[in-house]
Amino acid sequence: MIQDIAPHVYRNEYNPVPPDRTSIALYYENHTALVKKTRQGIEFPVFKDLEHLNEDIYDHYTYLFSIDGERYYLVKDINREPISLFSLENIEIFRTAKPQYRAFAGITGYQLYNWYKNRRYCGRCGSVMKPDTKERMLFCEKCRNMEYPKICPAVIIGVLDGNRILMSKYAGRVYKKYALLAGFVEVGETVEETVKREVMEEVGLKVKNVRYYKSQPWSFSDTVLMGFYCDLDGGDKITLDEDELALAEWFDREDIPVEPASDSLTNEMIIKFKNGEI
Repeated sequence: MIQDIAPHVYRNEYNPVPPDRTSIALYYENHTALVKKTRQGIEFPVFKDLEHLNEDIYDHYTYLFSIDGERYYLVKDINREPISLFSLENIEIFRTAKPQYRAFAGITGYQLYNWYKNRRYCGRCGSVMKPDTKERMLFCEKCRNMEYPKICPAVIIGVLDGNRILMSKYAGRVYKKYALLAGFVEVGETVEETVKREVMEEVGLKVKNVRYYKSQPWSFSDTVLMGFYCDLDGGDKITLDEDELALAEWFDREDIPVEPASDSLTNEMIIKFKNGEI
């Protein structure tokens, strides 16, 4: 999965020390990131690559995290026109880009970029939010409101029926490949209850024996995903929620039309079942 970057070590402690000229500078515009494509994969600019484009780059930055002791910072307000070696690429590039630890850094930085961009003002009184100096938190000096990074809990669901697994395709999304059922946890319910509710809502089936598999941070949607397998309980006739899904169908283990990929929990869960490991 995208976060599996060993032997590289990701450290997310908030340690807002100043950058130096070799620190990594992550720059985003909406749904794009500034990167350079090489034969070895993607690279990000460092501060010395951008310092001539913004005189205040060493004064206006946000510390994000480190990987192998190399510090990553969020930067903004650069004149990128003279940058010939770097280009803005859709953040979907991070699903498959190499090396994987750079892809993970890029999409994790993007999640934090969105949070900072969307929390500039206090949701309670409208005042400008200020960064805390000790933890990753924004606070309002006027009403003392505090905001922490947005993380949405969601479930990925492998519905099994003996040698079969239920797979689906989303409706109205760019992603067109087969996936598993999924959904966000609602207020007041356990994640196990979410599994049963989402299966009933999306395909009209009852399930039992809900069992946890693994979790994954998924910064493409500010989400922490929790994977579950469960067993069909009763009839297998699908009643499709066409607002959510384009299709849903049962596949025998040997007929699953999905190949291994390195990015998602969904893919890993499908491949585990396909290979007879579940």
